[in-house]
Amino acid sequence: MQELKLDLSNLQDVFAERFSPEDKSKAQTLFLKKLSELMHGFYHGKMQTIPKAGIWGFNWFNVWYTPGVSSVSTAIRDDNELSYQYSNRGNMVAVVSDSTRVLGDGDCTPAGGLGVMEGKAMLMKYLGGVDATALCINNRDENGKPDPQKIIDFVKMLEPSFGAVNLEDISQPNCYKVLDELRDACNIPVWHDDAQGTACVTLAGLINALKLTNKKMESVRTVLFGAGASNSTIAHFLLQSGMPGENLVVFDSKGALHKGRSDVANDPGKYKQWHLAEISNPQRLNTMEEAMQGADVLIALSTPGPDTIKPEWIRLMNEKAIVFTCANPVPEIYPYDAKAAGAYIVATGRGDFPNQINNSCGFPGILKGALLVRARKITDNMAIRAAHSLADFAEARGITPDNIVPTMDEAEVFPREAADVAMQAIADGVARVNMTWQEAFDIASQDIMAARQMTKSLMQQGFIAEPSSAIIEQALSYTVDVIG
Repeated sequence: MQELKLDLSNLQDVFAERFSPEDKSKAQTLFLKKLSELMHGFYHGKMQTIPKAGIWGFNWFNVWYTPGVSSVSTAIRDDNELSYQYSNRGNMVAVVSDSTRVLGDGDCTPAGGLGVMEGKAMLMKYLGGVDATALCINNRDENGKPDPQKIIDFVKMLEPSFGAVNLEDISQPNCYKVLDELRDACNIPVWHDDAQGTACVTLAGLINALKLTNKKMESVRTVLFGAGASNSTIAHFLLQSGMPGENLVVFDSKGALHKGRSDVANDPGKYKQWHLAEISNPQRLNTMEEAMQGADVLIALSTPGPDTIKPEWIRLMNEKAIVFTCANPVPEIYPYDAKAAGAYIVATGRGDFPNQINNSCGFPGILKGALLVRARKITDNMAIRAAHSLADFAEARGITPDNIVPTMDEAEVFPREAADVAMQAIADGVARVNMTWQEAFDIASQDIMAARQMTKSLMQQGFIAEPSSAIIEQALSYTVDVIG
């Protein structure tokens, strides 16, 4: 049997050799988790800080630090906008989390989110040319309950040091309160990737899926399974993109949302869901069987599967049905089962299946675009423009039912997305710097290329150590032992 390559490019082939089709997906998930644990231990995390300015001799410390830097401090004191010119603030993002909803693992304690937040920082740098730092905070009260106001206060206090904030893995309803207040209170973009980022890339995928099925946003009947931060925001983006509310049915854990749901109406923490209940599902459908009858689109972001979405529900859908099942680490139904039930286009959140709906195609370019023009906020228009940017890029290079969105290895998508977002920020009146699309594209391209070349150089020169193949074999052996 062949061995796994260090770049893991033959992962699919190796696992097809060693595991049955029924066990392959489970085995890959188990392997990637174990390898991640081993590699994080090997490197002690995945981010570091290095200088961006040169040191040609001892006296340069007097330039970069005291006494020379005093003139920088007083200049910024007199004009805070100079902080963008004289420091790295204009390319710096704070990745802030209280770790109360880390991926599919729930509350992992404040420090438990560090791996994910460092991951966001790594992707921002490599894919978007953006510097970022992980900030996991303890906002629990004396009873261990997370306090959203502490996140709000924390972000307000750190604003002078950053050009943007990425909120991540905050449980609902706190995530809504935090985002809504900070978007208005801060003079820098505050972005919630679990909600806005997921909605952006999902919309991009749906735009192209509709093209391939010759269906229109204005006429498709759509079911959203799950009413958390992601699907609630997806619903709002769909409505802003032309989908009529009467064509939309949204399910939470207790059933379909509609005006008769007094439990939602009377819960202040469910105000996002109640807004959807007021404008969707006028027929007051209550079951998935009712809602899926003749539906064109299903978007599920709920409990990991593989049995959360039933094949018999998909069989009720219209011809050329579009099914997005994006729970991680296991989709609500596996793509091959969805296809067997009649789905025409299937997308998931995983990279080992076709059509990965991955936030990583969105937030690096979106945040880069916002930073380039020093945007005061990221508007819904900017996120929706990013969705169209992703969809347009994919369509230009060719789309098929198994290839509807860009992937992370398509490097040119990110500077294009950044430039499109920057132009939308200018059009929306939230930019503090004007530039042309080409200027934004050129700067983003240069920064992204520099980040990639620097990483490659550090690897080639041994400053990023190459792991032993034994680590990969250890993860694989562990997987074989567990799966049997």
